[in-house]
Amino acid sequence: MAIDVRNLLGAEADELLNYTCKGVTQDLLTLPTPDYIDEVFAYSDRKPAVQRNLAQMFSNGRLADTGYLSIFPVDQGIEHSAAASFSKNPIYFDPANICRLAIEAGCSAVATTLGGLGILSRRFVHKIPFIVKVNHNELLTYPTKHDQVPFSTVQQAVDLGAVGIGATVYFGAPESTRQIREVSALFAEAHRQGLFTILWTYLRNDAFKTKDADYHQSADLTAQANHIGVTIEADIIKQKLPVNNGGYTAVNFGKTDPLVYSKYTTENPIDLTRWQLLNCYAGKVGLINSGGESHGATDLADAVRTAVINKRAGGMGLIAGRKAFQRPFEEGVELLNAIQDVYLDESITIA
Repeated sequence: MAIDVRNLLGAEADELLNYTCKGVTQDLLTLPTPDYIDEVFAYSDRKPAVQRNLAQMFSNGRLADTGYLSIFPVDQGIEHSAAASFSKNPIYFDPANICRLAIEAGCSAVATTLGGLGILSRRFVHKIPFIVKVNHNELLTYPTKHDQVPFSTVQQAVDLGAVGIGATVYFGAPESTRQIREVSALFAEAHRQGLFTILWTYLRNDAFKTKDADYHQSADLTAQANHIGVTIEADIIKQKLPVNNGGYTAVNFGKTDPLVYSKYTTENPIDLTRWQLLNCYAGKVGLINSGGESHGATDLADAVRTAVINKRAGGMGLIAGRKAFQRPFEEGVELLNAIQDVYLDESITIA
């Protein structure tokens, strides 16, 4: 399915496709290239096995050897409940179909739960790289709470043939200090065992939502979460696309600098996403933005918009799940291919 990016972007087309970042210019960044691992991780403390496993993912699927990634994540059965996640398309209660969709769509890797990959590892591990999501927030406890806790060990991920692990920290939450310690230990063990690491760097605190706006996707706050994430040696940062800025000043906490808002960022989402990337060691650690929840008819346009913003900001790709699996299988393949087409389109350049 050929996509018309300009048409899908609608009134935002010129603003997104022709914008040039003037605050944080691209010469300050390490950008995705086919030689990204040689340029960055060959000089790092990561073991050769980590580099090999990263290379396996970067060499797989439709974006192979471009420096960009298209990861298919399905942890929503735990994070949002299986009924809420899979009832729209019940074939995905069977994790085999999760792997089939990732393979058919030409994804770089599939990321899901220990049980989901473990039940079929020998069937698919040689067909697509596995990433085990090792901690989760479950919604069965009453009253509802929000806390990421380990569900699996690094050794279990190694045993089923995974190339990497993923984990979430709820930055800003009362439990975040414990989560940072837990995930830091998991990442250190993963690197010892030769696996790479991806951090879901999400914000969660009721105080971040004021009477004027919700700052859980504020560029300044999410960027600092990214900076903490790379500090505990996440090899890739997964972050939500920023929708506003000024969380520090609105909530009136922490420390920031007026230059963030006057010089380095504007209201353009490419600038806001570039600020997120700058906080990932200026792009030495790749930034992949999440596809977000499914809204039905607008999913294709929303996904392409997110991909254009991520790519033009200097990001490394998208990790999109619900928009793909909460629709018929072939439509899910088409949506993931449309995202990938943005990264394959040489006319969509770095801003």
